Amino acid sequence: MTRKCILLVEDNPQDEMLILRALKKINLANTVDVVRDGQQAVDFLFGENEFAARSGCELPAVVLLDIGLPRLSGLEVLARLRGDPRTRLLPVVILTSSDEERDRLKSYQNGANSFVRKPLDFSEFAETVARLGIYWLATNEAP
Repeated sequence: MTRKCILLVEDNPQDEMLILRALKKINLANTVDVVRDGQQAVDFLFGENEFAARSGCELPAVVLLDIGLPRLSGLEVLARLRGDPRTRLLPVVILTSSDEERDRLKSYQNGANSFVRKPLDFSEFAETVARLGIYWLATNEAP
């Protein structure tokens, strides 16, 4: 059985640390790759620019994508992923602190598989991330 990887797209260092800690605790992912803005996410997934050496590499099992990112927003990243046949079916979870109805609606309209609001409480946040990891890496059957 191959170990599955996650791509975390997060610009907040504190949230990144909490997410990585929660994922490490459940010990499901072999690798969690982290990029810190929307353009890096697109470059990583398509093996371009600073990630050109990844060209042809396997896609992650799931992308955990924040909405409020520098350079390209999470919604712009999602639209690019859904617009390309190589990534059209890649599972994408919007993991955000936004509670805006329009962000949730736009996320689903652009093809998000899930929209999860980051809890403010640390233990709830860790539990939410752990449940996401278990679902997307151990329970979900990928296309």
